[in-house]
Amino acid sequence: MQNQRWRPVCLSALAVLVIWAVAVAGYRYAKSCRVTAEKVRAYIESMDLRSLSGDARAKAIQKLEGMLNALSIDERRKARLERISGNWFDEMTEDEKSAFIDATMPTGFKQMIAAFEQLPDDKRHKAIDDALRHLRQSEARLEDDSSLDGLPADTNGPPPLSPELEAKIRTIGLKTFYSQSSAQTKAELAPVLEELQRVMESGRPFRGR
Repeated sequence: MQNQRWRPVCLSALAVLVIWAVAVAGYRYAKSCRVTAEKVRAYIESMDLRSLSGDARAKAIQKLEGMLNALSIDERRKARLERISGNWFDEMTEDEKSAFIDATMPTGFKQMIAAFEQLPDDKRHKAIDDALRHLRQSEARLEDDSSLDGLPADTNGPPPLSPELEAKIRTIGLKTFYSQSSAQTKAELAPVLEELQRVMESGRPFRGR
């Protein structure tokens, strides 16, 4: 009788353990599949783009595009700020660079630029200031994380946007300047555009209009 009484309890406990084990296994699998900036770096360092040609080269670049697009916001920001894909980008042809930029920019960024241009001058300047400030804060956090991990922190890196490009964006206008820029310049603008899109999506530039 006692064995029969404890049997449901044992079965319930066993069911809970199985569910927990499945959940843990699923979490670990999902974590292993999650794309990170370090996995992107490892992929880039695993092969030399200069040695590839034809379909193999195109597929390698497309895989990199897919990995970058699969990054979370924080990991994507880290990849941009550390220019993880910089070595490959520098080896790309102009056509490859243009296609790469178009493929890895966030969805809706062109609509963001159009909305940005509709803002009054003071709100456009404020939005750019906010985007640059967020980027500098992100760089500071990356440096702090590197220090905690015992890695050398690059405290002498370039600013999020060169003073020359920043001045042109403020005077010429972002939409006009971006449309006339080379792929190399667009690559330099990419982190700022992504951060600016987050600022715009927050709704802060539209408050008080």
